[in-house]
Amino acid sequence: PCFHRAIHPAAVMEPVDKFDVARQLFKDQPAGFPYEGFDLEELILPESDDMGIRSDEDDEEEEELETETGFGSVIVVDCLPVVPEDKHEKLTNVLRKIYTQIGNVREGGIFMPKDANNMSKGFAFVEFFSPEEAQAARAQTDGYKLDKNHTFKVSMFDDFERYARVPDEYAALEVKPYTPAENLHSWMLDKHGRDQFVIKYGDEVVVLWNDGRRCKAEEAYKRTFWTESFVQWSPQGNLLATMHRQGVAVWGGPNFQRLARYSHQNAQLIEFSPAEKYLMTYSSIEPANPRDKVQVLLNVFETRSGKKLRIFGGNMEDYAVGSSAAPGGALRWPVFKWAGGVEDKYFARLTKGAIKVYETPEMTQLDKKDLKLDGVQVSAKGNGRDQLACAQVFRWFGHGNIVWAGSSGQYL
Repeated sequence: PCFHRAIHPAAVMEPVDKFDVARQLFKDQPAGFPYEGFDLEELILPESDDMGIRSDEDDEEEEELETETGFGSVIVVDCLPVVPEDKHEKLTNVLRKIYTQIGNVREGGIFMPKDANNMSKGFAFVEFFSPEEAQAARAQTDGYKLDKNHTFKVSMFDDFERYARVPDEYAALEVKPYTPAENLHSWMLDKHGRDQFVIKYGDEVVVLWNDGRRCKAEEAYKRTFWTESFVQWSPQGNLLATMHRQGVAVWGGPNFQRLARYSHQNAQLIEFSPAEKYLMTYSSIEPANPRDKVQVLLNVFETRSGKKLRIFGGNMEDYAVGSSAAPGGALRWPVFKWAGGVEDKYFARLTKGAIKVYETPEMTQLDKKDLKLDGVQVSAKGNGRDQLACAQVFRWFGHGNIVWAGSSGQYL
């Protein structure tokens, strides 16, 4: 029920202190509530203590430029044919067909400048719904051969602003003193021969020694707000990855120092290569139009340097094939299979009727073509060989599989 208080017209209403009313209604709030005379400095961490979590002020230069310009979702496609006005629409439709297979292009998001004679100028702007789609489009179409005379040169719009900021005069870089890195294998020197395991509960992440003989766990390291979703060990246990809104961070050593950061907005899943030389990150992009398809973005980084080496992207259904397909058309992680021993020389994924094999560190497709195999079901790595074996289900006196055999994988 609502109770109304009648006020005589001649009465004078005293001003109401809204802060005082808030204090009376919410008596158990911390000091400073509700922010009258509140000192924000009390909540700001000192510069030396950022808890290892990347802040907005700590973003990479490219990300800062994207925030400033607002064109992080726009690419520039250069080296296009110069065509008259009556062929503008045809060329625009060609660009739309190419780029809608990679991401969601905004309505009216393809702009092709013209000169005074209504001739196209040989380049176009393409705007996507997200920066991740734009980055995938750049990676997949830079160097795309439209015809024998025109090969795309694709750049991010923000790159032009970054290049414009390069000073005319050379300034020598500051040489930082060398600081030796911690031993990433220190956990293997434990005198009791114990392994470590990690637990996340609430906002806490704890690394513990697993002492099976004494049936107890001893805390090795603990940190609050270390990750925003989950943590994951690398295959050999030398690295621990944490997930953040801006990407992934990797830690190691007895004091778990941060070793590298990998920029991938809203990354959802990660996978290390078996020898820990590379890290693959994954995110999905929901379409703005329900009738459109879900897009995926996969980045491949060099683990040690944090350098991004390759971007994969496209429709989820193109990656959810064979063992990577989950019920309902969803994608089952991981998508790629690795092989090649201590060098992590090859990685591959299954497509419809073929296998795509890529070679590191160039990150290019092996022999520049798919391995065509009708009815192929799964790709698997060979035993001790720098090759990928194809397991193909076939009918020959029943059903059988192709597998590697021999102690060093010499028979197929």
